[in-house]
Amino acid sequence: MQTPLVVAITVVAAFVVVVGLASTLARRRIGLVHLAAAAVLEVLLLVQAVLALVAMDDDTPADTPTFLGYLSGVVLIPVAGVLWARTELTRWAGTVLAVAGAATGVMVWRLLELWEATGA
Repeated sequence: MQTPLVVAITVVAAFVVVVGLASTLARRRIGLVHLAAAAVLEVLLLVQAVLALVAMDDDTPADTPTFLGYLSGVVLIPVAGVLWARTELTRWAGTVLAVAGAATGVMVWRLLELWEATGA
């Protein structure tokens, strides 16, 4: 795993949190900006997942099942957040995306910790 990619994912996840909370405070539903930010976040996560799986051929994390669980979970969180937010008819849809962004930001750093525990 690459630290610059983790930082980029964290920045985009923080942006998702900010726009999600802003729409909640403005009492608005989510819009195109929210969906675009979540899409960029998902693309970065998919790139990270592919790079991590390719790198696992050479070095595997010490706790591979945990690593794979986090890796699959972090890829699914933004998708689940967007699907839930799209069905939410109130202003709380932004909060759903904000929570998904915050969880993603935390999980990518945990993935990096799990990866670096092996000295990879």
